Amino acid sequence: MELIELEKFWQLINEKLQLWLETGIKHVPNIVVALLIAIVFAIIARVVGKVTQNILRRTLDSRQIADLLSSIIKVCVLLAGMFVALDFIGLKGTVTSLLAGAGIIGLAIGFAFQDMTENLIAGIAMGIRKPFQIGDIIEADKVFGTVKTINLRNTLVETFFGQLEIIPNKILFRNILTNYSTNGIRCIEIPVGISYADDPEVAAEVIVEALNNCNFVIKKEETAVYAESFGDSSVNLLVWFWINYPGETGFMQARHTGLATIKTALEQADILIPFPIRTLDFGAKGGEKLNTMWQKKANIAGEKEEGSENETSPDSDTASETVDVDK
Repeated sequence: MELIELEKFWQLINEKLQLWLETGIKHVPNIVVALLIAIVFAIIARVVGKVTQNILRRTLDSRQIADLLSSIIKVCVLLAGMFVALDFIGLKGTVTSLLAGAGIIGLAIGFAFQDMTENLIAGIAMGIRKPFQIGDIIEADKVFGTVKTINLRNTLVETFFGQLEIIPNKILFRNILTNYSTNGIRCIEIPVGISYADDPEVAAEVIVEALNNCNFVIKKEETAVYAESFGDSSVNLLVWFWINYPGETGFMQARHTGLATIKTALEQADILIPFPIRTLDFGAKGGEKLNTMWQKKANIAGEKEEGSENETSPDSDTASETVDVDK
């Protein structure tokens, strides 16, 4: 009985192996063609990746972004070749399962590394849009400085204090970004106050003429002075002038020279830049002047002193009379 069961078992195995062998032999041509398809797609992916990499490296500033995009294109070509080869063999279900699995894995990775993925996508988008380049002077998220390196997930900015700030690319992509190197010019604003006794129009003419004599000032026709407000002790003015930025004369140097030029010009024109002045006046709305109040206070004090003297003198007279009687 046991021998019969063993014979049936081996017979079943032989039948399965023969079936698999026959099926394999039938699919040998398809498998060969599938392998050839995979090899062709691999060659195509290699060529496309190399060409794309060279083009992107010339187009984009970041070498890392160029290499990443070329690798993504290369992998896409390889996956397309693999799916075509599997479909040619007859494994359509396998192709569908692989696509579904890849989608699920992609979603899981996206949720697990959401912050990293967001920075990566922002870096790729900025690499294509190119809002700034290496060497540009930018300001974003309270960081102001020169772009040193553009990476896939972050950008390195050197501030004017010599510090390297690492800014995530998603912050640069989401928030307001100011690129001072795009137009190559910048306006400098300097506030200054003049005395109420001086004429703002005359002060404006003096300041504009003095600033336009500086060699770093450009667009001289747009150098202007505007009255801003009435201050406690001065009429407040705003001075605007333009410089090349970045340029030979730095922003701080141009601002320093401009401020010194304004001070010298106003002094030569005998226009006063006043110190803070406070005048105490108690005469508003029927009140008394300060000197009047002090005079009244002095008079009252004098009257009190005279009254006290008068009160003490009768006592002394009475005491003297008492002494005389006793004698």
